[in-house]
Parts: sequence; C-alpha cells; structure tokens
Amino acid sequence: MAFRIKQTRWLYVSLSILSLCLAFTVTPVRASPPVITTVLSSSQRTNGLEQGRNLYQSGRFTEAVTAWQTAAQQYHTQGDRLNEALSLSYLSLAQQELNQWQAGQQSIEQSLKLLQTSIPSADAILWAQALNTQASLQLHTGKAETALESWQQAEKFYEQAGDKMGSLGSQINQAQALQSLGFYRRSKQQLEVLTQKLQGMPDNEIKVSGLRSLALALEMIGDSGNSQQILEQSLAIARKIPAKPQLSSILITLGKTAVDLEDPNAAFDYFEQAQLLATNPGDQLQGRLAQFKLFLDYNKPELATPLAPQLLQQLRELPTSHTSLYAAINFVATLNRQPNLDQILPMKDLAQLMAVTVKSAQQIQDAQAEAYALHQWAKLYRRTQQVSEAQQLAQKSLDIARQLQANDIIAQSAWQVGQLYKQQGDRSKAITAYTEAVNALKALRGDLVAINPDVQFSFRTSVEPVYRELVDLLLENQPSQAELIQARELIEALQIAELDNFFREACLDRTQQIDQVDPTATILYPIILPDRLTVILSKAGQPLRSYVTHKSQAEIEQTLDNFLVALNPVSDSKDRDRLSQEVYNWLIRPAEADQAFIDTKTLVFVLDGRLRNIPIAALYDGKQYLIEKYAVALSPGLQLMARRSLNQNHLSAIVGGISQARAGFSALPAVESELKQISKAVPSRMLLNQQFTSQALAERVKSSSASIVHLATHGQFSSRLEDTFLLTWDGQMNVKELSELLKNRGSDPSKAIELLVLSACDTAAGDDRAVLGLAGLAVKSGARSTIATLWPVKDQAASMLMIRFYDQLRQPKITKAEALRQAQISLIRQTDFHDPFFWSGFVLIGNWI
Repeated sequence: MAFRIKQTRWLYVSLSILSLCLAFTVTPVRASPPVITTVLSSSQRTNGLEQGRNLYQSGRFTEAVTAWQTAAQQYHTQGDRLNEALSLSYLSLAQQELNQWQAGQQSIEQSLKLLQTSIPSADAILWAQALNTQASLQLHTGKAETALESWQQAEKFYEQAGDKMGSLGSQINQAQALQSLGFYRRSKQQLEVLTQKLQGMPDNEIKVSGLRSLALALEMIGDSGNSQQILEQSLAIARKIPAKPQLSSILITLGKTAVDLEDPNAAFDYFEQAQLLATNPGDQLQGRLAQFKLFLDYNKPELATPLAPQLLQQLRELPTSHTSLYAAINFVATLNRQPNLDQILPMKDLAQLMAVTVKSAQQIQDAQAEAYALHQWAKLYRRTQQVSEAQQLAQKSLDIARQLQANDIIAQSAWQVGQLYKQQGDRSKAITAYTEAVNALKALRGDLVAINPDVQFSFRTSVEPVYRELVDLLLENQPSQAELIQARELIEALQIAELDNFFREACLDRTQQIDQVDPTATILYPIILPDRLTVILSKAGQPLRSYVTHKSQAEIEQTLDNFLVALNPVSDSKDRDRLSQEVYNWLIRPAEADQAFIDTKTLVFVLDGRLRNIPIAALYDGKQYLIEKYAVALSPGLQLMARRSLNQNHLSAIVGGISQARAGFSALPAVESELKQISKAVPSRMLLNQQFTSQALAERVKSSSASIVHLATHGQFSSRLEDTFLLTWDGQMNVKELSELLKNRGSDPSKAIELLVLSACDTAAGDDRAVLGLAGLAVKSGARSTIATLWPVKDQAASMLMIRFYDQLRQPKITKAEALRQAQISLIRQTDFHDPFFWSGFVLIGNWI
C-alpha cells in the first residue's frame, strides 16, 4: 500500500471536552456526553436527567431534547431550581447538536439566569458546566472572543470544584478560541504548557482523555506530528489501565492522523487494531468504515469490495440514532465518489439504504440528516441517468436546507440542482442555482472554515468546482458585460476561498477594489476551464474584455509543466523559447493585437491553477521577454489589497537571515554579503545566523517602525499549511506563526509592513499548488507587498538582484513593480545571469505601486 494520499481527511474536533467521540465527513461536531455530577434520587435519575443523558450518548439527540425539556418542566413545577438549571444546560448541548442555535442560546441563558438569581450558592461544578456549554455555542456562532472569556470563567469554577479534567478541558478549548482569533503563537504556547501539566499527572483515565483532547487541538493548528506523538502516549497509558478506556477511539483517531501524515500502512494497522479492541458494535463499525474509506481513497477497490456487503448489512441492522444515520450517509458518500460504484455494490441497494435513512431521519426529526441523505440519494439517481427523480430529491434536500438555514447543505444541494439543470440544457436556471450555492459557500466562511474542518478538506471536490462550473457557464459563447463582471468576481472569490481553506479559517476580509487607483495598470484574469483558457482583462474606466484559446485543460497543463521543466539552465533554450512563446500567445498576444495595453505600464495577473507556478516575467514574444516591455505583478485578488504606496523618503528595514548550514539545510554563503549590502542601501537593523531567532525577530518587528522586512533564509511554500515554513536559527517557524509575528504592531494600518522580501525560499517538490502557500503568506502577513522566489536561485544571483532592487527602490516616484523590473532587466543585459532561471523566479505579490 505504498501510494500517495489524496487531500481528504477526517478530523476530530472537540468543543466541549468532557469526553470525546468521532465525527465523519458531514457529521456536525459532536459535543461531549454531559456528566451528571449532582446527587439525585434514583427515580429522578431514571425519569429525568439520566434518561436524557443515555439518549444523548447513543446519538438520539431529538429524543434527548424532549427528555430534558420534560425534566426541566418537571423540576420547575417542583420548585427544584438546581436540577432545572442543569436540565436546561444539557438541553442546550443537545440543541447545539441539532444546529438549533437560537433554541440552544435560549436554554443556556435560562440556565445561567437560574444559577444567578435562584441558586446563589450553586455548586461551582454547575457554573463550570453551564459556562462550558455557553462557550461551545459562542464559538459555533462565530463569537470566539466571548467564548474565550466564558471558558476562562469555566476554568476558575472547575478549579474551585477540584475538577482537574474540567479545568484542563477548558484550557484546551481556550487554545482553540485563541486560534479562531488568530493568536496562533499564544495558542501553541498554551498547549505546550498543558502538555507539561498532563505529563505530571498520574496515569489514569483523566490523563488519557486529556492527552487525547490535547492531540486533537494540536491537529487543529496543523501540528500533526506532535498530535500523533501525544496520541501514541495516550494509547500507551490506556493500554496499561485495567479498564482500557477509549482504546478503540484513540486508535481510530491515530489512524486518521496517519492518513493526514500520508502513512496509509500505519493508518491501516490502527484501524485494524481498533476493530479488534472495540468493546461495542458501534466502535467496531467506525473502524471498518475508516478502513473502507482508506482503501478507496488510495484506489484499492480490490481491498474495499469484500468489506462493502458486510458494512451494508451492519448499517441496516443498527438501531436508529444520529450516529447510525450519519454512518450510512457517509458510507454512501464515500461510494458516490467512486467511478465504478456498481463493481463494489449494486446501486439499488445503496438507494434503498438512503430511502430507509430518509425515513429514519424523519422519525427522529433529524432534518439535517434527512437533507444530507436526500442529497446522496439524488447523486445515485443522477449516476443512472434518472434525471427527473434526481431533480426531485435534490430539490427536496435544498428545500429542507433552506428551512434549516443550513448553508453547508444549501451549498451542496443547490450545486446539485444547478448541475441537473445544466444537464437538461436550462442555462438560466442552472446559473440561478449555482449562484445560490456560491452565496451559501461565501456565507459559510466563518463557520465552515474556522469551526468545521470536515468540510474544508474536501475543498477540491466540494467547493472549488462550484465556482469553476459557474464561471464556465457564464463565459459560454459571447458573454455580456454583466456576465464578465460576475465571472471576474467569482474568480476573485475563488482565490479568497482557496486561501481560507489553506489557513483553515476565514482570515481575509479586506475588500478594497483598487483597479481604479492606477490608470497605468491592466489586470488580467486567466482561468483554465475544461475545454478552453479564457482571459478576462480589466482596465480602469473601460469595459471588461475577454479572449479565448480553445485547448483542453490537459493540453494546457501539460504545456505549462513542460515550460517549467525547460526553464532549467541545462535544458534546450530553443525548446524553452518555443514553449514560453506558446503561453505568451495564450495570455498576452490576443490583447496586444486588440491594442488593449496602450498606456499600460504594469500588468497585474490574478493567476489560476497551474499558471501560478509559471514565471510570467519570462514569457517570450519571439524578440523580448514580457518584463522588458512591462512591469509585472501578481495578485491573489484585487479585493485583498491595500492601496497605499511606498514612501521612498522614509525607507528603513529589518534584515535577517542564515548564511551557515543549519538544521539539515545547506549553507547560503552569499547571504551575509547580501544583508550587508542592503544595509548600506537602506537604513537597517540586521539579525544574522545565531541572532536570527524567532524571538529576536518578533521583538525587532514589534519595537521597530521599519517599513521593509527582508529575510534571506531557507523556507518552503506548499499547498499544505503544515509544510509551509521559514527557517530561523532556533528551528522552523510555520506560516501562521510567521504571519502573526509580522502583524505584531497592533491594528494601526499606518504601522503595517510595506514590503516583505523572502529571497531564498523554495516551493515544495511535486506540489502543483505549492505557490498557494506563498500567496497565503503574502496576504496573511499583513505586508502590503511581498517579493519571493518560485524556486531556489543561486545565492550569488539572488544577492545581485536584491541589491539592484533596493538601489532602484530609492529612486523618486518609482513603483515596487518597476524597481523589480529594472533589477531583472539589469541581470538580463549586464551580467552572466541572463538566463530566465536566475531572474524570473522573483515575483512581486500584492500592491505593486
């Protein structure tokens, strides 16, 4: 099973860490089963709180809501305010599971009001649990700052009650709230302190739960390696305890972490062990489902096929509950992604399973599960070309989703409805449905990306295609101005969505359209569609234009890949020029022939897909490189850019880097000379080698008013957040930590870094979307402009280009794009580094002025 993983993962999230359970692809985040801590009579426990607790633990949330509502009413009638408050707190947990946010809010507010007014001497543990429930709801509804405060209060009450696990859980949740607020370094520091606290505890079930919770929180910030280590420790302790607590669940979580770390063999072993050690049929089924999905994700249908009938039978036999519904839905969702589904299971059996799931969801009033099941059922009908039946089911799913105001389901179902209208040739209705799907995805930014990672990791299959298919529809034949404007907005929105997905949070909120600011700039939006490449061109004060090249996506991408290979200096220069000219003919030649670039000094590219990997400056018209005719800049979308320009009269810099071999990375001997030369050109404070630590850089950025930060050190950009980093003397700094550090001057825009330069970085090998990490850092750092390299450049050439860039930058009224252009031209015409490999990898991202 030695093969690479697709970008799909299950990720477990705990928002109320009392105990934990797994969440699958579309399953909403599970809160913990509440723990009854008050002293109740046996009849009370059977008839009231305990009944709800048992229902909740078995995933029967609608029935748990009913039980706790009844209990709250009974306790109210009896004048038992304490148990009424407890019932309402638990009721809110169950309502949150059903996405009944308003009802959940009302329940927890009533509970807290009772504790404040009617039970002034209430036990600290009651306050702690109620505040924990409230914080969970606050984080779910986008109020991370308030959630943080609630968890801090809950922690104090847990401490008063002597509940160590509750206190630790609250602190882990605080770390998650800090992540949502963008305080990654603080969050990581808090998690490291918690790790030390847990290490000092005796080996018991509390420690097992605490370590597991901590591991899941680390997974949330992309620290899969440490997450795995802590899970392994949790597993080792659980094996030593006679009760063997949570063994199966820990093993499944370890398996999913191994999937994330691209280690399928380890994942298989963990899932296998989980099944052997499961103490109930539900845990055994979860292990089997995880293994089944692993086989299919790794294109091993011969291993998955024997499991399928057994899983189908188990799913049919499960008693109806929230958990069983989603197990069935996800089983079918996994199969619906397979091209040869009929070779694994008969389609009619899966359709029947979804029909039963829909009925069961109606019986327990789980409308969300019903909508999801209808969506998967419609997919099955569409596969068998039963378009009318598929349309009815998809529309039902969409109608329920609208009633629930569940944007995640609206996005999927409206997309499906749009596809079906498109299939039937109804372009107008298809565009309307697709637009509803895109609007739902935009509305989800805060909730879906920051809180429910299960959806975000299917970005390439569930989010990106919605945008692309709608752009394709809008740009068919001869698009109108309105359609071109909508298509351009969609391309920008897709850029934002990709970066949100990269950072696992909605983090890009600047919406300042600046194409009206620079009348000498022309903006180009090339987008690769299945059967063509379309370029939308935007210039201030003029209607949008579009140009089409009819070539298949596969042919376009192959040419781009060949061009990248040909840029190697040892390649045939004629071959390179031919390929470069072909791409020039796609992107530039039609607009030039149309005289669209008259009075243009700067070309700004909002690049799509594989085009991001291409050094646009090196495109060749047969006589000249593009950079010899125009300044070139890249943008992740004009909506993300600030309009202020650089003040040449007040240039100052923080320069830092590593010239010596360090942490397995080779020496960069020209770095020391580069930094010293830059310090002569621009007033600077330098951090070299041992001085260049993350702490020193953080302090220098915070205390200095320098407008430029120039870092000459090893780094890597990747489409995976975990693999995007910069090397400091004390280790690798991930992109989230770096971006937080660079914004460490408060929220005053006048103090923002004007220019971030990364002169020795690389893009991850074999990652055709690696430049996404560069774009992400460029936007997330808060710097108005970023200059970086698409590949490692000989450090002598890099040093030479950078020194010339700063010499140019000091000239009056020059733009950053023009300064970089002049530096690149000087290498072409005045040095031995005239080959595009040495100068074209340097790109300017962001504000070019």
